Amino acid sequence: MIDINVPGFRHFQLSHLVLDYNGTLAIDGRLMPQAGEILAALAEVLQIHVITADTFGLAQGELAGLPLSLTIAPPENQAATKLAYITDLGTERVVAIGNGRNDRQMLKAAALGIALVQREGGAVETLVSADVIATSILDALELLRQPRRLVATLRS
Repeated sequence: MIDINVPGFRHFQLSHLVLDYNGTLAIDGRLMPQAGEILAALAEVLQIHVITADTFGLAQGELAGLPLSLTIAPPENQAATKLAYITDLGTERVVAIGNGRNDRQMLKAAALGIALVQREGGAVETLVSADVIATSILDALELLRQPRRLVATLRS
């Protein structure tokens, strides 16, 4: 669990990290360099889940051996599927990271939503639904390893 108190915002007790895959952890279906190492380190304090439409069909192979749960979402109603997934986990204990329009509801409902704008871009609705915006998955994941960065960004 990661325990973070952000003055003037909220107190987080995070147990689950839920991530999109393409555009978030991967570019063109390939896992971003160093992302696997950071995920493995975070798995010591968070349960890690990847939920994806798997556009390129590479997620299972790219994530093999990492300590995480992979769910391939059906092509229809992806936003609702992702929202239901984190609701089942307990939204108050979830940090969610994504970039696509199908991530917007998940980021809004999660205790902490982090939107990304990388090479694939980021959907405007998703950016507006997030608490924090990052420009790389490595930076987003490091926010969880260095929680004072979140405090500096979110305090009021």
